[in-house]
Amino acid sequence: MTNIVMLITVFVLAIFVGFEVITKVPPTLHTPLMSGSNAISGITIIGALAFAGAVGEAPLAKILATVAVAFATINVVGGFLVTHRMLKMFKRR
Repeated sequence: MTNIVMLITVFVLAIFVGFEVITKVPPTLHTPLMSGSNAISGITIIGALAFAGAVGEAPLAKILATVAVAFATINVVGGFLVTHRMLKMFKRR
């Protein structure tokens, strides 16, 4: 029971710290940070694919791995679209 309370506490603190850090980012740094986020999500896709191949016949694990791949893919594609749109704003016409 103590272990789960500690994990939930760390999770909630990470949410607050993440929110504070993200809200303090100026718009000029958004594009480089989005590129870094896309790289992390790419690693998530590779890890979820490797996990899906390693779990064998466990159906719940395969479903969770598929969901992880889907969400990470949505994050990567959305991040690249936002980054591309922001970079277009800096081009001369």
